[in-house]
Amino acid sequence: MAKPEVRTPVKIRETTSVYPYFKDCIRAIDRTHIFAMVPTCDAPSYRNRKGSISQNVLAACNFDLEFIYVLSGWKGSAHDSIVLNDALTRNSSRLQVPEVNFYLVDCGFANRRKILAPFYNTRYHLQDFRGQHRDPRTKNELFNLRHASLRNVIEIIFGIFKSRFLIFKSAPPFPFKTQSKLVLACAGLLNLLRKECKSDEFPPETSAE
Repeated sequence: MAKPEVRTPVKIRETTSVYPYFKDCIRAIDRTHIFAMVPTCDAPSYRNRKGSISQNVLAACNFDLEFIYVLSGWKGSAHDSIVLNDALTRNSSRLQVPEVNFYLVDCGFANRRKILAPFYNTRYHLQDFRGQHRDPRTKNELFNLRHASLRNVIEIIFGIFKSRFLIFKSAPPFPFKTQSKLVLACAGLLNLLRKECKSDEFPPETSAE
């Protein structure tokens, strides 16, 4: 994983709509589901809300589109807050949040110390503000728009991850422990590609149909 930093990211420091309001924000957190292959007897606990068998993967990234932390191997049915709590409290491989900083999360997570979620029951997603007459109308909506514009970086990196590594388009044909480690290996490889290519996006590869 990329080496974490505690200083204000350039993206925030040079964007007047979010600076200085989010000056202590250094990363974004979210989870994604990766198709998984498990024994039939374990399938119910790995079935997610969409009905697919998956592992629930939690990740934190910086604003340079690099993975800082990845926790893979959770059952697809696990609630997001449970996975996050494990990441923050586990004895080894713990998700570290510097004392003076905080991370951004979406509405699937609850507010907690150094973890900042948007206002509930308020427009939040970027598409909610696109188009005529859809500008923020309240201070809470304005906060959510700015919050979403920053937190969107984790959605972008997940999109790049799944486009680059097409093995995750279906369940990898390996033991589950290997499937979990494969996610970690590819996250590290993506960081390497990001550093060497110096690009915010990688062209998606096409698969033979």
